[in-house]
Amino acid sequence: MRQVDGKRTVGPLEQMRRRHRVGVAAAAGSEAKPAKSAARASGKSSSRSEMKKRRSDADERLLNQVMASEQDFIDSPAFYESDADRKIYDDAPDVAKPDTSWYHPVMDDLSSTRNRTVKSAQQVILTGAEEKVLFHQFNYARYRVWKLQQEVWASPTRLPTTPQADEVLRWYRKADRIREQIAETNLALVLAMAKRTRMSEVDFADLVSEGNMALLRAVDKFDAGRGYKFSTYACRAILKAFSRQGMKLSKYRQRFPTDFDPKLERSNYIETKRTSFEKDAAEEVKRIVLDNRADLSDVERTVIEHRFGLESGENEKPMTLEQVGQIIGVTKERVRQIQNKAMEKIRLQLEISFMGAKPPEAAEGGVPGEAGVSVGQSPAPLSMN
Repeated sequence: MRQVDGKRTVGPLEQMRRRHRVGVAAAAGSEAKPAKSAARASGKSSSRSEMKKRRSDADERLLNQVMASEQDFIDSPAFYESDADRKIYDDAPDVAKPDTSWYHPVMDDLSSTRNRTVKSAQQVILTGAEEKVLFHQFNYARYRVWKLQQEVWASPTRLPTTPQADEVLRWYRKADRIREQIAETNLALVLAMAKRTRMSEVDFADLVSEGNMALLRAVDKFDAGRGYKFSTYACRAILKAFSRQGMKLSKYRQRFPTDFDPKLERSNYIETKRTSFEKDAAEEVKRIVLDNRADLSDVERTVIEHRFGLESGENEKPMTLEQVGQIIGVTKERVRQIQNKAMEKIRLQLEISFMGAKPPEAAEGGVPGEAGVSVGQSPAPLSMN
């Protein structure tokens, strides 16, 4: 660097260095401005995404479900009073919540004689005033959901803002909790009505399920402002649901009569035929003895009549071997021998008259006393006590 006439003179090399420094600084400044604007833009977009991410997928689905149809509610003048929130919720007395750990209607055998009633420590019985408090809170929450729906649908976009969406979900969940509390308090009512209703064509589990659905519908439609107890309204709704279920199932079975009807099953055909055959055979044995078609001696006939109670009708119990032996004056072993001999004669006559076997004289190569062995299957001998 040279100095001419008291002034500093910048040489060519210094001038080049200065121009280079100015260019680098300008480039750095131009790059810093887009970076700052990009940071500001990304900050705005991130805040928007954070607002969207505050609600989960489940909340989004619930919000869409709520906004899909208009919310119904039972109106009341108390909803339009000043500071209604505080009066309906904060100033209202607390209502005891029920304990539903006892409620297992399908798992328990309710037809048994064991005690299935609700214990007094678990049962919650609401007064009329407590019911009115709960139903006012329930319907006011539904009213707030309805009011928010009207505000959203009146907007140009018809879409809720973030505060509106949060309020809709909050009031909807509050109404759902109170609805569940009212229903759980009255579960014992459904169980009692189902046990009292005798409908053979409806399964008990289906009856309880239909009663629970009727109870929930009754909660939605009940107007506590009329002064009636909810149990009165719910009992009628539950009985009507039971009646509809029975008529529906009866109509279905008329169209499909073989569905789950054990009376029309033919699986017991063999057992029915066997029972009928044994009954007819027993009647034939009785006629053989009374008509003496087996040529029984007086002693044999006496033994058979006393052993089977044939001489005194069906109301008299058969005698034992020892009792019969006392009557005819022999031992019970001798009575057994006489009985077996008489039963063999009766069996042969039964095969001839009832089963169509040939008599001993007509059987080829037959030996007296062994006829009928090769003809069919003889009935089982009568059992003795």
